[in-house]
Amino acid sequence: MAQQRLKYFGWGREGEGMTAAEEIAALERYRHLFGVSNFEDKTPPALAEISLRPPRIVPPAALSPICSCELYDRVAHTYGKSYRDYARGLDGDYAAAPDVVAYPRNEGEIAAVLDWTGGAQAAIVPFGAGSSVVGGVEPQIDGVSHKAAVTLDLRHLDRVVEIDHLSRAARIQAGAFGPALEAQLRPHGLTLRHFPQSYEYSTLGGWIATRSGGHFASLYTHIDDLVESIRMVTPKGVIETRRLPGSGAGPSPDRLLIGSEGILGVITEAWMRLQQRPRFRAGGAVRFADFFSAARAVRAVAQAGLYPANCRILDPQEAYNTGAGDGSSAIMVLAFESGDHPLDAWIARALECCADHGGVPERPGERDTHREGAAEQWRSAFIRMPYARERVIRRAVIADTFETAITWERFETFHNRVKTATETAIRDATGRPGLVTCRFTHIYPDGPAPYFSFHALGRHGTLERQWRAIKSAAGDALIEAGGTITHHHAVGRDHRRWYDRQRPELFAAALRAAKRTLDPQGMLNPGVLVDP
Repeated sequence: MAQQRLKYFGWGREGEGMTAAEEIAALERYRHLFGVSNFEDKTPPALAEISLRPPRIVPPAALSPICSCELYDRVAHTYGKSYRDYARGLDGDYAAAPDVVAYPRNEGEIAAVLDWTGGAQAAIVPFGAGSSVVGGVEPQIDGVSHKAAVTLDLRHLDRVVEIDHLSRAARIQAGAFGPALEAQLRPHGLTLRHFPQSYEYSTLGGWIATRSGGHFASLYTHIDDLVESIRMVTPKGVIETRRLPGSGAGPSPDRLLIGSEGILGVITEAWMRLQQRPRFRAGGAVRFADFFSAARAVRAVAQAGLYPANCRILDPQEAYNTGAGDGSSAIMVLAFESGDHPLDAWIARALECCADHGGVPERPGERDTHREGAAEQWRSAFIRMPYARERVIRRAVIADTFETAITWERFETFHNRVKTATETAIRDATGRPGLVTCRFTHIYPDGPAPYFSFHALGRHGTLERQWRAIKSAAGDALIEAGGTITHHHAVGRDHRRWYDRQRPELFAAALRAAKRTLDPQGMLNPGVLVDP
C-alpha cells in the first residue's frame, strides 16, 4: 500500500498526529502553567484555501516529466518545521513557495536541473524531507540575482547501493529516509546507528548537509563520525572524496562538504561506516536531588571513558513535562548497548559515578530497565514531541527549543545566564511569565550539550514577532556566554546572524571563496551560511 504523502502543515504524514488523549494532556499542562481556562483557537488554512502566485519559470520539455508546479508540491516545499515556519503557515503565508519542484531520479537529471536553473537565473534549494527547524529549506530570492526558485527533492535517490561487509560500510543514496535505510541494512545484521529525533522524516543527505546529531549521547554523536566518503554534484562538476578509514593528507574535503547546508552542491550519495546491530543492552533511570548534581555525575561518566549510548539528564521541570518524573528531582536516562559483549561492568561503573554525586537508581539492583519506568516514559515522549507543535501553536502557545555546547568549567554559570535571559525575554515579549527547562542531549569529556525548551503564551497575529524576540535574546545569551549557536540543528537562516558572530571572519572569507568556485552564480540555497 502506498504511503500517505507528507503534511504541508505539521509533522509526519497525512493522518498522523497526537492522539486526543495526548492533546488533552498537553493543553492541560499549559492551562496550569499559564493560569488560563481556555485558549484562542486558530485553524490553519486548508490546502485549497492557499493562494500562490503563478510560477515565474517553466521547466523545459526534457525536464517536465520530473517537475511539478502543482499546488500541493509547491506548498509542501515552502517551509521546514521551525516554529517560525509553523507561524507563517498558520497565517496562510506561503509567499516564499518555490515556482517549481523537481524530483530527479539520478545524477544526470540533477545536473540537468542545475544547468537549466543556472541559465534561467533561478535559485535552487536541495530538499531531503523538509524537517529543518532552522529555516534551512525555504526558497529565498531577491528578484535581482535570482528571479525564480526551484526546489530539488531527492526522495527518488533512496537505495542502499552497495555493502562492503569486510570493511563494514555501505554506499547509500542521499534521499534515503531513516527507516528505509535501516530496513535495507537489517537483513545484513548491520546498522548505521544514527537516530536523530527527526529520524522517520529526514534523509541521509540532509543529515550530512546539516551535521546532524543522532540520538546517541557519546562517542559517535554526529554524522561526521560515520561518513567515509561523499559524492556531490555541483554547478561546476562532480566532487567525490576517497574512501579511507582516516587520512592526514591536508584539510579534509569531507569536512568541507559535511555541514555545507546545500550551498556548495547537491549530495547524491555517501559511503557510511556501519556497526553490528546491538544484542546486549543495559540501562535505566537515576534520580538526583538537583540538576547540577546530575550534571556532575554526567561529567564523571563522560571522563571515565565509558561511552554510554544514552546519558541524558532532565531538570526537574523537564522531567515533569515529559512524564518521566514528578518535578521533585532531576533524572538521568542512562543506557549502554553493544553488538559484541555484555555490559555489566559498564553499567556498574556508571552507577558508581552517579552514586558519588547522590544519584539513586530508579530500581536499585536492576541493570536493564532502559525500556521501563522513567526511561521508557521519556523515550516515548521524545519520539512523540514533534507532533505537538502543530497542535499547540493553534492555541497561540509558543513552544520551542534551542541547543548549544559549553565546556564543563563554564557550564553552571552559562546555564543560569542563558535561562535567566530567556525567561526575561518571555516576560518582555508576552507580558507574562513562561517556562524555560533544560536537559542534556550529548556529552563529551570536556563539556555537555545543553538543550533548552521554552514555553510562553503568545497572541495570534504576533506569534512570529514574539517568538523572534525570545529566540533572539536566547541566541545573544549563548554567544555572549561563550557557547555555540547550534550543536546539531544546523545554521539555516534562523541562526545566521549568530553564526556570523561565532565563526572567524577569515574563515567566512574562505567559505565564500569556496562557494564562488563551486557555485559561481550563487544559486544554491542563497542566504544560508554566507552571502554570495
